This record gives sequence, C-alpha cells and structure tokens, in this order.
Amino acid sequence: MAGAIASRMSFSSLKRKQPKTFTVRIATMDAEMEFSCEVKWKGKDLFDLVCRTLGLRETWFFGLQYTIKDTVAWLKMDKKVLDHDVPTEEPKTFHFLAKFYPENAEEELVQEITQHLFFLQVKKQILDEKIFCPPEASVLLASYAVQAKYGDYDPNVHKRGFLAQEELLPKRVINLYQMTPEMWEERITAWYAEHRGRARDEAEMEYLKIAQDLEMYGVNYFAIRNKKGTELLLGVDALGLHIYDPDNRLTPKISFPWNEIRNISYSDKEFTIKPLDKKIDVFKFNSSKLRVNKLILQLCIGNHDLFMRRRKADSLEVQQMKAQAREEKARKQMERQCLAREKQMREEAERTRDELERRLMQLKEEATMANEALMRSEETADLLAEKAQITEEEAKLLAQKAAEAEQEMQRIKATAIRTEEEKRLMEQKVLEAEMLALKMAEESERRAKEADQLKQDLQEARESERRAKQKLLEITSKSSYTQSMNSSTTALSTDLPSFNLISESLSFDFKDTDMKRLSMEIEKEKVEYMEKSKHLQEQLNELKTEIEALKLKERETALDILHNENSSRGNSKHNTIKKVS
Repeated sequence: MAGAIASRMSFSSLKRKQPKTFTVRIATMDAEMEFSCEVKWKGKDLFDLVCRTLGLRETWFFGLQYTIKDTVAWLKMDKKVLDHDVPTEEPKTFHFLAKFYPENAEEELVQEITQHLFFLQVKKQILDEKIFCPPEASVLLASYAVQAKYGDYDPNVHKRGFLAQEELLPKRVINLYQMTPEMWEERITAWYAEHRGRARDEAEMEYLKIAQDLEMYGVNYFAIRNKKGTELLLGVDALGLHIYDPDNRLTPKISFPWNEIRNISYSDKEFTIKPLDKKIDVFKFNSSKLRVNKLILQLCIGNHDLFMRRRKADSLEVQQMKAQAREEKARKQMERQCLAREKQMREEAERTRDELERRLMQLKEEATMANEALMRSEETADLLAEKAQITEEEAKLLAQKAAEAEQEMQRIKATAIRTEEEKRLMEQKVLEAEMLALKMAEESERRAKEADQLKQDLQEARESERRAKQKLLEITSKSSYTQSMNSSTTALSTDLPSFNLISESLSFDFKDTDMKRLSMEIEKEKVEYMEKSKHLQEQLNELKTEIEALKLKERETALDILHNENSSRGNSKHNTIKKVS
C-alpha cells in the first residue's frame, strides 16, 4: 500500500512539473513551421530553435517579424515571447525575414541557405514593387530567377510558353510596354540561354549582385516631419541614414553615413541625429508613434554594428564558415565537373552508337542492293545463254540450208537443157540460186557473229555475278565487325567510371606566397568583374533601346521618370549617396 501511495505521489509531482506551452507558427519565404514553446521562453530561445531547424549559422542578418496595429515590429531577443504585444489566439504567427542587408552580398553571405533566403525575399520585394527596378534590369533578373529554378536551358524541354504561369516581372513593367507575354518570354529566354552552366546558388548570387545596386534595395522607409513640420521620409540601410522627399524614394536629399554619426537618440516621438563633426547642425525630426522611434533605433543599432563589423577582421566563427564554404564550393565544383565529363562521355558514346547504327543500316541497304543485282545478273546470264543456244541452232540450220542450195545448184547445172530458152531459164535459176546461197551465207555469218557476241555477254554477266558475290561477302564481314564494335560501345556507355570525392583531403595553409598569389587572383577577378559589368551594362542598354519604341509614356510612374533622369545624369546609388553625404 505504501508503494502505491509513493507511486501516486511521484506521478502527481511529475504532472505538476510539466511546463506550460503555447504554439507558434513560423513562416519563411518558402515554408511554414510550427513549434511548441514553453511559456518562459524568450525571443532568443525561439529564434535559435528556428535557426537550428533551418541549419542557418549567419543569424545576425535575420529576425522574427510580427505586426502590431498596422506597424511592423521585431521580436526582442532578451524579452519573453508572451510579453510582446502579440495576439492572444494560437498559433502565434511570426515571419522569419532578413532584418539587415549586406553591403556586398558576394563577400558577406557565406552559407547557401542564407543566399537562398535573401534571394527569395529580394525577388518578392521587386515583384511587389517595394524595390523599384527598371524594365531592362527586371528582364535580366528574371532570366537569373529562371536559371535558378529550371537549370540549364534546353530547347527540347523549355519550349515556347513554358514561362506562361511564372511571375517574373513587376506588373508596372508589364503595363508600361505594348508587349505580349510571348514577347517578354522571348527576351527573358534569350538571356536565360546565356547562363548555361550556372548552378542554383550561383544564379541566385548573380541576382543579388545586380539587385543590391538598386536604389531602394535594403532601405527601410519611415514617414517623419522636421522642425518646420515638412513631411519627409527617413531611410535606414546598411550604409547609413538618408532623408528623402516623399515623392522621391530614389535620390536622398541628405545622407548620414554610419561612420559620420556620433549619436542617435529619441525622446518620446522626437528623434535626434548628432553628426560626428560638431560643426554640422544636429538633425531632429518627429515620427508618428513612439513605437516607430523604437523600431528606427533598433534598426540603426543593428545596421551600425554590422557596418563596424565589416570593417574589422572576420571572427573565428566566420573564418571557419568561409573555409567550410570554400571546401563545399570546391567539392560541388568537382562534382559538377565529374558529372559534366560523364555526361560528355555518354553523349559521345551515344553519338558513336548512332553513327554505327546508321552505318549498319547503310551496309544492310548495300547488301540488299547487291543481292538484287546478283539475282538480276543471274537472270540475265540465263537469258543470254538461252538466246545463244537458239542463235547457234539457227546458224546450224542456215548452214544446212546453204549446203542444200549449193547441192541444188550443182544438180541444176548438171541437168541443164540445151535449148536456149531452157538455158536462159536455167541461167536465171542459177543466178537466183547463187543469190539465195550468198544471202544464206551472209545470214549464217551474221548469226555466227551474234552467237559469239552472246557468248561474250554471257562471260561478262558471269564475271559481274562473281564480283557481286565477292562484294556481298565483304559487306557481310563488315556487318559482323560493326556489330562487335556496337556491343563494345554499349559496354563503354554502361560501364562509365565513377568518382568518389573525400572532402577531408582538402586543407588550407596560407603562406606569404599564397597571399601574393591570392592578391593576384583578386586583382584578376576585379578586372574580370569590371569587364563583365561593362558587358552587362551594354546588354542592358541594348535591351532598353530595343523595347523603348514599345513604351507607353502615359503609363510611366513618378519613380520611372526619376530613374530616367538619374540615368541621364549618370547618377548611381553609391555616387548619389557620396554627393549628398
């Protein structure tokens, strides 16, 4: 009985100790996840769980976003999840999104999962027109998005209309030109075909490298008022703080780079920016809500920390991640090369097999033709032999008749009548008999010549028959050789070599010579990048010129007009910020 009481007590104590939980739904750019969280969990506990689930190590770019009364907010790491102003109903929904953007995606984004999440988020922002993108750049970005999704272009697979259901261009761009979906697809496919050989991660990185030069990329905009009550926009991004006219989100009126800001603070709804140069006036503005000021300060602190971090040596964790990324990239490159070689060998084997099959069919046709020629030669030889025999018999018969005529002439001469009339008649008959004998002799000679000619034709026919049989034997021997070659080729195509790659054999030991070589490689890459950028700009200008005639000027938005003015002046995102800083 005591044991039963003890077991009941232990069960009840376990029941009391079981923690209370609540359900959370996390939405990423391409998936949704649900977790059961303890009530005591802080924002960092939930955030770390999501990052572990995704296999993400570059956590400093991301955050969990939710909405409070039409205002965006981010989950604080040091605050309990339930202490945030989130809806009471479950599951509680958060969006796992990039909170801070890199200055240079290629240098800063190490993991493939990080690149992929940024690619999906930036692509959606461009399609939703939260980032302004000019038409020609939209087409180029769409071609890289297609490469990332479909792989290499294959005209036999990617036929006309294969992009009909894809959302690849902003609606603003589509409405701006008198172009059918087929015309847009043709231009996207033309560039898509040039990206052959790029893996998904490479295509997505090229997309980000182009997108990061767009004026609105990575900028968080907030409506503010200055001391005079003028409505303005505050932009916060990886480079600093920017002040915009509400009607022009592309070109800032003034910029404060992070390295030129001494202090940022707010008091209630008033926000203060103190420049590093004390000679420059302090900039103050008011936002609509205190919550907005908190969010602005949060974004400022995060972006400033990353700005300073980029200008320092990489931490040990980042160095390890980059080393692993290099190893993984090298391994994938070797795998792609092996697959490419194997594919090439298979294609060559298939081409050889097709060529041998074609040659075999040709030899079979030649053999059939030779058999038919042989049969015709045999038939001709039989006919000539039969005709020669008939001619020979006719010649014998003519010779016999000629002999009979000669005998008849001799008999007529012997028994000739003495009278003149009889003599004349006799001479006439003799003359006729001589003429008949002469004709019979000529006919006999002609028949003999014809018989000789037929014998010669018979010999030639038999010689042709002998040559046809010999050629048939040669073709038969070639066919057997071709079959053996075909079987060996099939064996080659099925027994292709396989390669095992051991990533543990890769190591990195940088010495002075390695650093010099690395510096040379970096310089070479810079030159190649400049040449590529020049070529890319030429392509963009060519497409812009091509579709300019189809543009509907009356449908241009204010941002289109501003972008065209900036382009005509030669202004880009970076040199504009330098000018207004």
